[in-house]
Amino acid sequence: MARARQFHTVVIGTGFSGLGMAIQLKRDGRDDFVVLEKARDVGGTWRDNTYPGCACDIQSHMYSFSFEQNPDWTRSFSYQPEIWQYLGRVTDAYDLRGHIRFGVEVTGARWDADENRWHVTTAAGEELVARFLVSGIGGLHIPNTPKLPGIENFTGVAFHSARWDHDYDLAGKRVAVVGTGASAIQFIPQIAPEVAELTVFQRTPPWIMPKPDHPMPGWAKRLFRTVPGAQRLYRNVIYWLLEARAIGFNGRPGLMKLAQKVALRHLRKAVADPSLRRKLTPDYVMGCKRVLIANDYYPALTRSNVNVVTDGVAEVLAGSVVDTAGVEHEVDAIIYGTGFHVTDAFDYVNITGVGGRDLAKDWRTNGIQTHYGITVAGYPNLFFLLGPNTALGHNSVVFMIESQIRYVAQAMALVDRSGAAALEPKESAQARFQSDIQRKLVDGVWTQGGCTSWYLDSHGVNRTIWPGFTWRYWQRTRQLEPADYALVR
Repeated sequence: MARARQFHTVVIGTGFSGLGMAIQLKRDGRDDFVVLEKARDVGGTWRDNTYPGCACDIQSHMYSFSFEQNPDWTRSFSYQPEIWQYLGRVTDAYDLRGHIRFGVEVTGARWDADENRWHVTTAAGEELVARFLVSGIGGLHIPNTPKLPGIENFTGVAFHSARWDHDYDLAGKRVAVVGTGASAIQFIPQIAPEVAELTVFQRTPPWIMPKPDHPMPGWAKRLFRTVPGAQRLYRNVIYWLLEARAIGFNGRPGLMKLAQKVALRHLRKAVADPSLRRKLTPDYVMGCKRVLIANDYYPALTRSNVNVVTDGVAEVLAGSVVDTAGVEHEVDAIIYGTGFHVTDAFDYVNITGVGGRDLAKDWRTNGIQTHYGITVAGYPNLFFLLGPNTALGHNSVVFMIESQIRYVAQAMALVDRSGAAALEPKESAQARFQSDIQRKLVDGVWTQGGCTSWYLDSHGVNRTIWPGFTWRYWQRTRQLEPADYALVR
């Protein structure tokens, strides 16, 4: 049997998180690391999501690495192909492809306390051994496809928005869309003009704000390319404008009511029909669910070939969908705009820690417990990027990722500097962080807003959002506190 290959670090995934970690390792002079990617190219969610209209809802000049800014974004809010191309350019600029192994799916990882090493296994039966393990898989990679009653009888085409079937021509077809989340409000306006009939099954209407999108003028691109600091200044302005939104999310419902007025005016301006407008008006506080931005979604729903159904799906027949009111809708295709497994995404992670502890089982039994969403007690030298409670509802997650990769680099340096074999957070430090974050989440709109969202786990606990300003997260992770950690000698 071939001897397992040894590495300093194994990184999983090539989205913003995995690439950012790889860049940090190279900056620290490390060359003995490998990045494992199950697909055939880099990009993570921006590689996988190719549905029509796929775009970012954070301005591109902020939704990008601060150390690798792009003066040539064509729009304020870029579409998927441009973001994916950006990630490809970053990969090449830092010469990362030689460290990436494509087509390698990680199936599990086991901590060996005798060796103080992680043993990482792949779907091909290979084993890699590493001192450090960094998970950059995030929470938006496992499509959440509901099991509709009778779907096995459907003779048409059905697919999730994250697995878009580009070989199927929607022109002239009768299409049902299940779900009205962030993806659906982007692809519905794109397909509505070409399909014969579009039936949108809406469970809960989202709050939708106008999207301040526009092409980037040529003079701005020239300015960013030629004037030092100009793009960084523009980026900083965007950052603080976005950061101000955190005030409303965190126990300031009065501010959210002002924003709701803007959203309701946006709805009234686009939808004249009072009946349709009632269907599209949320009955919960803005921010309780993800706030969406779009200028073309409401107009698309007013088209004569589009019907919004607020009754649920009762049954799928061979060529139709029957709603809970008993109305049968004939369809040729079903598209799921139902998002991803987020709070339960880690149920699919097979990680074994100290004493045979099973991470997924630990978190199912005791709730997700981490220190800053990065490290976990009982799992030495394991790091999560964009892990639990570090996602955002108001600003760019790339900012959070950059804070995390710096923190991970500090943790690795502490292990090396101290002559230790590994480190893990103390249970007491982890418990303090969890107590603090959950106390803040209880007062936030995600808990008090009167809705049930994908931010919450099966127990109704928010395991997704960072409750507060991102600069506070940067501040708290800027310098790793050695007293929070136990060193394994």
